[in-house]
Amino acid sequence: MNYFLLAETDFFCLINEAGDCNMETAYTAFATQVIELCNGGMDMNLTVIALAYIEIELQHHPVRNLSEEKREIAAYVSKALSFVRKMQKFLATPQVPPLISANNATETTASLLQWTGNAIDLVELIYGIDVMGCINNGNMPLKQLAPLLYKIFGVDSKDCYRFYTDIKRRKNESRTYFIDRMQEKLNERMLRDEELERMRK
Repeated sequence: MNYFLLAETDFFCLINEAGDCNMETAYTAFATQVIELCNGGMDMNLTVIALAYIEIELQHHPVRNLSEEKREIAAYVSKALSFVRKMQKFLATPQVPPLISANNATETTASLLQWTGNAIDLVELIYGIDVMGCINNGNMPLKQLAPLLYKIFGVDSKDCYRFYTDIKRRKNESRTYFIDRMQEKLNERMLRDEELERMRK
């Protein structure tokens, strides 16, 4: 791979006064090349190196020495530097694929996961997720969320509200039996893991 390919663009020729094309067009072509570079078509390590090189070149470009009539170049250098840095952050952030396709409520996912607990436990979990606003910033109504999670966990559609009514009728101080057991078991697991880590040292 040519690590310097971004420095060989028309945009770089222009800001170094070696080109005569339109600055906006050249900048757009430069940004497009950065996007294509980051889009996974090349080895990620090589992409990171190419972006690091161009970041340094832009960061240390002698824009402060430009005459007043060439201030436009300084603005484009600044834009290009900001864009390269944004793309570097994008590459550094793990990209998690969506759990399900937007076009179909994925039969494949449903076939991979099978809820083997009680149906009422799943309803407790669904209501817990709903009240915490964990899905789409809390903007997905329960009547959409419940069938979707049923499908993901391979459960036939149930009357979610009827189970919720049963949960509300429980007499104990805490009515969230499943979530309480989950919390207890997770804390026990973390204690066991910490003990194992201490023993390894």
